[in-house]
Amino acid sequence: MRPLIEQRIAKLKEIAERGASPYPYSFEVSHHSDEIKEGFENLSATNEKVSVAGRLMSKRPHGKSAFGHVRDLPGDIQIYFKLDDLGKEKFEFLDLVDIGDTIGVTGTVFKTRTGEITVHASDYQLLSKSIRPLPEKWHGLKDRETRYRQRYVDLSFNLEIRELFRKRTSIIRSMRAFLDERGFIEVETPVLQPIYGGGNAEPFTTHHSALDMKLYLRIADELYLKRLLVGGLEKVYEISKDFRNEGIDRTHSPEFTQLEIYQAYTDYHGMMDLFEGMVERVCLDLSGSTRFTYQDQKVDFKRPWKRISIEEALKEHAGVDLKTATDESLQEACSGIGDQDWTTMPRGALIDEIVGHFVEPKLVAPTILYDYPVETSPLAKISRKDQRFAERFEPFAFGMELGNAFSELNDPLDQRKRFESQRETGQAEGQEIDLDFVRALEYGMPPAGGLGVGVDRLVMLLTDSYSIRDVILFPQMRHEADLEEEFDGV
Repeated sequence: MRPLIEQRIAKLKEIAERGASPYPYSFEVSHHSDEIKEGFENLSATNEKVSVAGRLMSKRPHGKSAFGHVRDLPGDIQIYFKLDDLGKEKFEFLDLVDIGDTIGVTGTVFKTRTGEITVHASDYQLLSKSIRPLPEKWHGLKDRETRYRQRYVDLSFNLEIRELFRKRTSIIRSMRAFLDERGFIEVETPVLQPIYGGGNAEPFTTHHSALDMKLYLRIADELYLKRLLVGGLEKVYEISKDFRNEGIDRTHSPEFTQLEIYQAYTDYHGMMDLFEGMVERVCLDLSGSTRFTYQDQKVDFKRPWKRISIEEALKEHAGVDLKTATDESLQEACSGIGDQDWTTMPRGALIDEIVGHFVEPKLVAPTILYDYPVETSPLAKISRKDQRFAERFEPFAFGMELGNAFSELNDPLDQRKRFESQRETGQAEGQEIDLDFVRALEYGMPPAGGLGVGVDRLVMLLTDSYSIRDVILFPQMRHEADLEEEFDGV
């Protein structure tokens, strides 16, 4: 690698000696590669000049001519360079242009004898000299971790990865359109929070020097968005980065994108309908169909989804009857899950463990799992049918949780009691009660439904991506210890 880098640095010097700039300021692009291909008949008939720019992916000299391919955002276009058209100096300058360099080309379009649409260059310009060679024919960058670290190279080579992230943008745009059409207002709430809340997770902490106070990166947007309901904004949503200082695996990232939605005067049944409608709309916008395949399993996201209560699901998939289950029997059911001391775990947490181990992996078809134990749902209203449960649901597909939703608790006295109970049972150990949120509820929050959607996970499923890191442009990675050593030799 180092000799190749040194060769390219030597070319930089030669370019400067010739009075050319390897890093000019701009280039006017008239067409992208797909536009040239789609408009070929008209462009060739009128002999219209086009200007295209991108990374040079191949170069094949043939004496007094050369062919190459330039890759722009949509894809590749072939370029034909000819000595007679460019002149001796400009044609020989091609020797200083390497694969991986960014160039701009102006010319007319034609088809080669093999039928490939090509730009016949009347002029070209070096726009950016690539000092570090690209891995040859992609063989040098198959390692998944390297692809995550060097996403810029991954994107340069792999058009499928570009398409994946274009789909991600389309999915988020479709969500926004769905909510905007229904009168929701997109808002922004604080990322730095003096008291973190809206979930049970370990936060990242920081210090604000000017205010001399500890702050937390938010783990959720919930408590601030519900303050807006108190203020009279009846339908709000936020698409935001949330942060949880916890483990990393194929479905969890410490930095992730979440869509949170709150609507006054509805409940969790209304949010079920909203969620199903939104996902169906996203699927249709993305591919024109609600049928998708993920890791060789096929499902249909068409609404309505199957809906099943926690109580029913535990009976069906784990043989646990919550009507008769004791803490001891729940501990026994957990005994095969891991080596933890289950005797110290609260009842609600035991139920969560059993659901996660025995029920969730079975929920391949789109399913709404509802009515969770009240002990694990401190921000949700108690079920109107059974006081053991809270009006909370989680949507699943392919065994993966996609969100969390409630009939939102708006009783300030009950809310404070639940916060205190959580702290006493150790479920929110060390977490300060957000008294300002309780105060906001004391002014009166209307009945409401709330919904949080894991955007990254939904993108995973709709793009058939195995890991959450596949759908995050720059996922968190361990520090690259040998990077400075690599640069020492350059």
